[in-house]
Amino acid sequence: MFLGLCVRKDTYVRTKPQTLRIDLYCDDNSTSMQTIQAFHLGRYFCSRVVSKFNVVSQNEWNSALKAEIDAGFFDAALSLFSSMLALGARPDHFTLPLINHAVKSLSDWFDVGEAIHSLGIRMGFQNDIFFCNTMMDVYVKYGWISSAHHLFDEMHHRDVVSWTCLISGYARSGRVLESFRLFPEMRMAGMEPNEVTLAVMLRACAVEKNIFCGRKLYGFVIKRGFESHELVQNTILMMFSRVGYLEEGEKFFGQIEKRNVIPWNIIMSGYSLFGDVHRIVDCFEDMMSKSISPSHETITLVISAFTKSGKLLHGQQVHAFAEKAGFADMVCKSSLIDFYAKFDGELSSSIKLFEESKASGINVWTTMLWGFIQNKQFLEAIHLFRRMQRHSFVPNADNLRALVLTCIHQGTSKYGDTVHGYLIRNKPGIDGDVESLETSILNMYMKSGRLVSAQRFFDSIIVKDIVAWSSMMEGYAIHGRGSEALQLFNQMRDEGVKPNSITFLSLLTACSRSGLVAEGCKVFNIMTREYGIKPELNHYTCMVDILGRSGKLKEAVQVIDNMIIDPDARIWGALLASCRIHSDWKLATYAGQKLLELEPDNVGYHVVLSNAHAGGEKWDESEKIWKMMSEKEMKKNPGWSSIEVHEGIHML
Repeated sequence: MFLGLCVRKDTYVRTKPQTLRIDLYCDDNSTSMQTIQAFHLGRYFCSRVVSKFNVVSQNEWNSALKAEIDAGFFDAALSLFSSMLALGARPDHFTLPLINHAVKSLSDWFDVGEAIHSLGIRMGFQNDIFFCNTMMDVYVKYGWISSAHHLFDEMHHRDVVSWTCLISGYARSGRVLESFRLFPEMRMAGMEPNEVTLAVMLRACAVEKNIFCGRKLYGFVIKRGFESHELVQNTILMMFSRVGYLEEGEKFFGQIEKRNVIPWNIIMSGYSLFGDVHRIVDCFEDMMSKSISPSHETITLVISAFTKSGKLLHGQQVHAFAEKAGFADMVCKSSLIDFYAKFDGELSSSIKLFEESKASGINVWTTMLWGFIQNKQFLEAIHLFRRMQRHSFVPNADNLRALVLTCIHQGTSKYGDTVHGYLIRNKPGIDGDVESLETSILNMYMKSGRLVSAQRFFDSIIVKDIVAWSSMMEGYAIHGRGSEALQLFNQMRDEGVKPNSITFLSLLTACSRSGLVAEGCKVFNIMTREYGIKPELNHYTCMVDILGRSGKLKEAVQVIDNMIIDPDARIWGALLASCRIHSDWKLATYAGQKLLELEPDNVGYHVVLSNAHAGGEKWDESEKIWKMMSEKEMKKNPGWSSIEVHEGIHML
């Protein structure tokens, strides 16, 4: 039936009647007594009000609505509210806040919230703080922060909840500076913050990594006596952990007298964020020694730590503990699948866990998909993706990107074309990092030799981040199109996009493969002098290659000598290749010896050095290298390729 409301036409209310269902329902499989009571109460009302609705008081209606909401039946509560209006009952100042709670808890019901706002105004609740606060909460939940602020400005009376709701709304919408501006305004208006306000502000400091404001708030917390409040304590600890002030976080952690599992998880999350694996393990052992029961998050953090540190046995012990304790949520299972996939010979354990928990959700499928890719089981990854489709899972950006990377490794773009088509048709509805998916498709076209398709796809990307620009330049480098890469670099700078070290690496590679010596040197100078980016080994390697290929071997050696970091095998390999091109066998022998010092078991370097001796007619030296390789049974790994035949991919 239609909820007929006269909707006010102003800045934040639109004219649109809402259709609400009247049917009430109950999950017959549910064993929750609260759910069963809510269902029977709603059913009782539906039968009672039809015959004699004038007997039912508004308090009874409110009790029925609250029972539905407490049971989690938010749409049923809205249906009951629609029935209440149709039967002539008049909402009071408790009813509409209850309905706002239901609207806030649902998705895609914003229009109903607007209608409720209009109804509240018509019934004279525009000055009711309780109603206005819940109405602001609805606007904030749906991302309409300007509408929330407009309502806030129209309120004649505001309390601490009103200010906190608006401050939280700006923080949640990413406009943290507005939150910082409102906080002192709140105090100037004579309203002192409560523990929730302080928690919101401290969380905003953590998001902005603003330790200066965070410390000032910490001092305010101590001054006003909030340091013993659990919510404030946890938020302070989270702030110190997120901004990297782990020593201060540890000090504050030690001051918490009654520590449950939440502060332990926060401090371990901080260690995880900055890669301190050993401290996570120490915290876990200390927590267990104090008989504090870990949570699902604790197990996930510890498993992740053992994954990074490569401790298989310890991870297996935690897995056994998790199984015994009944920690079987989707996140924990995904962490364990990823854990075993990272160890050689343990992929079968990942597969076993996956088969036991594949119904848990798409994240488990995605983790297994990446597990196959990490172990170079590309055909198995494709088969798994097909199984996922047969189970009616809607693919997200992460598993679509995994499929594209599989195509890149397989040397085929068949499935990548399908992903591209799916992206065109469904882009607004794809969950996850769509920008990374677009970059993967771009790389697929480049690496499969389809330069025209890559250019068209790049031009179709509306918002290009630095990764997309750098990937396109890398593609030009792969195909020896150095001039196009430089033109694209200038276009990127004209559009105000700041390059990073990866961008310059792609440019230098393009100059190297296209023989653009002067341009390469200019790019290197722009990187170091104009943008202040310190060269890494890869940048130096490109410069050695650029100079060496053009015959400027002395300048290439000078680059190596002037490096502020130690040269690696790739740099000496680039110099050695240039020496062979220009028949400088003396320098080639020197570079080859450096290579063998760094990587004595590399078969390819032995072969190249042998050829360098042969080029300089040092046949005895060349023969010694081959003899030594034969004695050590050093052999090159065979190469492989793939081919598509009859809808399948075959390895050769």
